[in-house]
Amino acid sequence: MTSPYRLLPLLAVGLALAGCSREGELVLNEGVGVTAVRTTCPAVGIPDYTGDVTVFRDGGGATLADLDVTATITNLTSACNETGAKVETTATFDVLARRSNTSGARQVVLPYYATVLRGGSAIVSKRVGQVVLNFADGEARARAQASAGASVDRAEATLPAEIRDQIVRKRKAGDADAALDPLADPAVRAAVQRATFELLVGFQLTEAQLRYNATR
Repeated sequence: MTSPYRLLPLLAVGLALAGCSREGELVLNEGVGVTAVRTTCPAVGIPDYTGDVTVFRDGGGATLADLDVTATITNLTSACNETGAKVETTATFDVLARRSNTSGARQVVLPYYATVLRGGSAIVSKRVGQVVLNFADGEARARAQASAGASVDRAEATLPAEIRDQIVRKRKAGDADAALDPLADPAVRAAVQRATFELLVGFQLTEAQLRYNATR
């Protein structure tokens, strides 16, 4: 199968700093400073075009008349333990599926991926799993739950002390750099990016399925 990761640098826009809360916001509190509420836990998300899958009948075309099964990833949640040397994250999600032909009981197996991304573009790891959907006789819908995990070195997900100090340093209103965002400094921005991880999940799509999702 062709991996969808050629699109990830574009699809993951906006996720890279999702693990930060109000990162880089200027605030007025005893002078001018920058809030730096940040966690070592990776942000968790579903890249565009990989949260749905459409399967057509063998030998048919890509029309509604040939539609076999559709499925969607939803209810994505995560739990993170960042107390040890390894930051361990588990994401769980539901898969909701619908089939066109409701005759007979049927089992459908759909592959999904989980990848750990660093700095918005560097793939640290990738795993492919399977979610099993069981349709009862006469039923058009089925539901299943799946999970994915990430393990990240805490040291790599932690900002260097000098970078953190530069971000949180209080600035007085009269200072020359009082109104400057520390994240505008390329060195600071690069350090934050290096320490930022994401756990992305989605269906492991064929090239045709990915193209269908992107153009429908």
